[in-house]
Amino acid sequence: MVVGPPTSRRRIRPGDSPGSPGARPRPGRRRGRSGGTSSTSTPWGREDIDTVCEIAGPAAKQAEDQGFGPCTSTFVITFQMIPPTQKKALQTATVDPERVVVRTPDKVDMPAESVRSSATFSESDLGTSTLEYIKGKWYITD
Repeated sequence: MVVGPPTSRRRIRPGDSPGSPGARPRPGRRRGRSGGTSSTSTPWGREDIDTVCEIAGPAAKQAEDQGFGPCTSTFVITFQMIPPTQKKALQTATVDPERVVVRTPDKVDMPAESVRSSATFSESDLGTSTLEYIKGKWYITD
């Protein structure tokens, strides 16, 4: 989901990107080296429902509260909607930290354009995911 306009657009150095356990981006940092990536899309490509529901737990809970089913049911349907070419690409997809928008040290937006893979993904395919750093891990919250 797309949320309001980002407060700033900053680069995240390798090791600081949202896919790295325990790593947190720091707004205001000088521009770092480019090319660092982290893998966050692979559970979707592998249809790893347990990992997907852990990562997307906060956002999935919001959807369930709005009348959608539990994460384990709704994401199984979502997996079926992903074309085979894109699903295979998600198995090895990484995130380009240069395209991640750092809102605060604990909150980032990952637009579809930040996904690096062998397939092309548009904003309508993936949208923008908001991730928040909660208790030492990154979670999709919107």
